[in-house]
Amino acid sequence: MLNYRALNNVLRALADPTRRAIVEQLCDRDASVSELAEPLAISLPGVMQHLRVLEKFGLIRMEKTGRVRTCHLEPHGLRLLEQWIARRYPGAPQRRPRRL
Repeated sequence: MLNYRALNNVLRALADPTRRAIVEQLCDRDASVSELAEPLAISLPGVMQHLRVLEKFGLIRMEKTGRVRTCHLEPHGLRLLEQWIARRYPGAPQRRPRRL
């Protein structure tokens, strides 16, 4: 059975365009906070707030090594969304980011 509370949290997190842009960047490869912040038009503390939301809802994981904080995509949160869509549109084409 699909966990609708978790799905709602994923949808809430992805409702923000900045957070969607961060997730898209992480679909290609892991990245440091400063690498993720570079193309965004917001401050580093602002980026950190968005990253905390994504981490809280299980979409990313952050790992700190020395002074560098690296972000990794957590596929479970996106799988919830994929399952929800697949149940409603069984004929939808399957396109997966590199690590799902």
